[in-house]
Amino acid sequence: MTALTETAEKIKNMEIRGAGKIARSAAEAMKEEALSIKTKDIKEFNRRMEDAYNILYSTRPTAVSLPNALRAVMRYKADTVEDAKTAIAANADAFISGSENAVKKIGEIGAHRIKDGDTIMTHCNSSAAFAIFETAYRQGKDINVIATETRPRQQGYVTVDFLQKSGIPTTLILDSAVRYTMKKVDLVIVGADAVTVNGSLVNKVGTSQVALAANEARVGFVCAAETYKFSPRTLFGEMVEIEERDPTEVLCNELRAKWPNLKISNPAFDITPHKYIDMIITEIGAISPEMAYWVIKDKLGWELEEAAEASMRGCDDEN
Repeated sequence: MTALTETAEKIKNMEIRGAGKIARSAAEAMKEEALSIKTKDIKEFNRRMEDAYNILYSTRPTAVSLPNALRAVMRYKADTVEDAKTAIAANADAFISGSENAVKKIGEIGAHRIKDGDTIMTHCNSSAAFAIFETAYRQGKDINVIATETRPRQQGYVTVDFLQKSGIPTTLILDSAVRYTMKKVDLVIVGADAVTVNGSLVNKVGTSQVALAANEARVGFVCAAETYKFSPRTLFGEMVEIEERDPTEVLCNELRAKWPNLKISNPAFDITPHKYIDMIITEIGAISPEMAYWVIKDKLGWELEEAAEASMRGCDDEN
């Protein structure tokens, strides 16, 4: 499983970053793994695909796009290996194409929320949010984007790079300058790593602080999220696991050695309550956070028994 484990390692180490890109990369890795398996025994094939699923599933616990992508690819029933390979390849291609089209559609829908002359703040890096900025700019709207650095991994630099290459006027600010800068902002648009059943947003740590500042300043807060980022397991009240990353991302080993008793917390994500979110822009339209249940139940097609099985799978993986 060299190719698949390489993809898993890149996802885990954030060489592949962004919930959408993680999902598409995982789908492609599953397809390549399926096509590379030589056995003609369908039971052995299924077992090896389940192993591949588990390897990728464990890489990033918070980004729900990953398990949703894996689940979409693994929705096959086949009596022969060749039929299974064909089904998995088709599922992966459909997911990747659907993901790319979703981002484009979100850009078109979200651009309607931006007015000429608007200054928009964003946090972290989101292909869906960027699609909105780029679409609005191409429509001829005079916009400015304020991007946070997004410490400790500086994902804001990725956002700035995309914006600058597109010619969109951009300002980079410190994370701690969000409230000071909010008085210049007309709208906040961020991406999503997960959306829970009650419409709350799980996104890069610091997002909730941006939402609080926007709420206090009476600035609209919008989330851009493909529907596969909605979390089915939260149907049963399960909490989204917040990934705690390596302390060396915050403080180098030299300083850690200098302060051996210092504790470091490095959560990768936080949760923004739905009451601070004005709307969620998806590929099926702009919805209120309260419609998250409908997206999970009807749009994603997660029946209650299926979601329960996924929840139990997660419990088994943790034990």
